[in-house]
Amino acid sequence: MQQDSSSLQQSAGGASAADARSRLAADYGRVRALSEQLCEPLAVEDYVLQTAVETSPPRWHIAHVSWFFETFLLRPFLPGYRVFHPRFEYLFNSYYEQTETGFWPRPERGLLSRPTVAEVYDYRRHVDAGMARLLADCADEHWPMVAERLAIGINHEQQHQELLVTDIKHNLAYNPLKPAYREDLPQAPAGDPDAAAYLHFDGGRDEIGADLAAGFAYDNETPRHPVLLRPYRLADRLVTNAEYLEFINDGGYRNPALWLADGWAAVQANGWRAPLYWEPADRAREGDLGSADAWRQMTLGGLRALSPAEPVCHVSYFEAEAFARWAGKRLPTEAEWEAAAAGAPVTGNCVDQGRLHPMPAPARTAGGGLRQLFGDCWEWTSSAYLAYPGYRPPAGALGEYNGKFMCGQMVMRGGSCATSQDHTRASYRNFFYPHERWQFKGIRLAEDQQ
Repeated sequence: MQQDSSSLQQSAGGASAADARSRLAADYGRVRALSEQLCEPLAVEDYVLQTAVETSPPRWHIAHVSWFFETFLLRPFLPGYRVFHPRFEYLFNSYYEQTETGFWPRPERGLLSRPTVAEVYDYRRHVDAGMARLLADCADEHWPMVAERLAIGINHEQQHQELLVTDIKHNLAYNPLKPAYREDLPQAPAGDPDAAAYLHFDGGRDEIGADLAAGFAYDNETPRHPVLLRPYRLADRLVTNAEYLEFINDGGYRNPALWLADGWAAVQANGWRAPLYWEPADRAREGDLGSADAWRQMTLGGLRALSPAEPVCHVSYFEAEAFARWAGKRLPTEAEWEAAAAGAPVTGNCVDQGRLHPMPAPARTAGGGLRQLFGDCWEWTSSAYLAYPGYRPPAGALGEYNGKFMCGQMVMRGGSCATSQDHTRASYRNFFYPHERWQFKGIRLAEDQQ
């Protein structure tokens, strides 16, 4: 993903070039270290596994983010840079057609035993050494472009950190042993959820999209533009496991009247009867699954009891939309979500907290307000992923990140328990195909103001 050059210049404010270099160098080191920390619990066998077309092996992720820095920064801007391996450009390119090297097919990333994990880490160290030289020696005339691409690369690696977490979870859940990624991950406190409250928003004329003076933003968050909203209400927290279980118990997965046509087809084709990673407890009998204690949920801490108060997660857009229809509500539009979130502090249960699983909503404060806006689960909206008015994709290979995917996907907002807190914001537009479930995806309900 890419911002245009003006957004980075404005986000730097009045900082000197030396300050900007120092800040970006620190960010680079911090983010690169986190990728490796997230991989520390893995056995070497875990690095090469790919259990679905939409996932990638951890080894591929940690190599691909180095490929990004090598391709878009070191090769064009560091004189005398020697590529680590001449075929890595093909092997670890994701989908950039304009690099002219092609790329190994995504569904087959888990079929390769080489390069070894050790060689991939050697590659990372090689790229890090090159980046240190580039940050120290970059000519002033090249610095604006280097700074822009470095900011993109740092945020790009943060996106792949989230994919690392979710792909590792999918790999471990595929295993009948249900091994834990980390045994020490905290569990949610026992208890039932409080009742959701619905907060009123006046609507009217508003603006959405990134404010380029506020910091980094991807190009698909721009340009900022006016929207006209009718009065609406939003639930002050995410839908919980207990509420979703009511939908299941009421025959939600058996009633075609609740589903979009493509959603009902997905239910039938995939045999969906519950969110991804839910499974009956050993003692539960078929037809006796009406209570939360009859279910278990695969987590990064292993197979655990289903917590009624936790947000339901790992649901597709089709499931979110069907649940909303069953509840007599709807999903918010992305404009409604962003207008409601504008100005809210970007805090929540993010990867920084180390829980790596959605947690129950915090207690409602005296002042009220929306809870769980950031972190816990990405929130499905009813908005198709399309260009904002006036959007133009940037030129060159980096412009391929966002614009060419503006077809057939739906927008999600807010971040998850696997997202870095400094990587999300109110204007952030994530996007997925409506059938996909492996990310931490949840539901916030909306309704028209009567």
